[in-house]
Amino acid sequence: QVQLQESGPGLVKPSQTLSLTCTVSGGSITADYYRWSWIRQAPGKGLEWMAAISYDGETVYNPALKSRTSVSRDTSKNEFSLELSSVTPEDTAVYFCNAFEDDGMGTVNDYWGQGTQVTVSS
Repeated sequence: QVQLQESGPGLVKPSQTLSLTCTVSGGSITADYYRWSWIRQAPGKGLEWMAAISYDGETVYNPALKSRTSVSRDTSKNEFSLELSSVTPEDTAVYFCNAFEDDGMGTVNDYWGQGTQVTVSS
């Protein structure tokens, strides 16, 4: 079973860049049909999908965040990362990494990390 663990700073100053890493175990980030995403939840709000990188390295972004967001991976470490630039207090949220598998033939799996709280404050 795939397990995910987010890591990164809990506190970031406004205008700085937030960097988070998701370490994957129990599976490879290059395994077929997987998409690896970053999702966040601000206080009192719903889940917001931010960006994803697929098993083949293709990236997709939420248009609302695309100008500030970058997702990448390190296959040697079996991890993927998020960078969010020019943060403001509105970026305060719990950030989750997610693994979604759909082989198109009935196998669907959805795995989540426990989430990491990020607060943007001076």
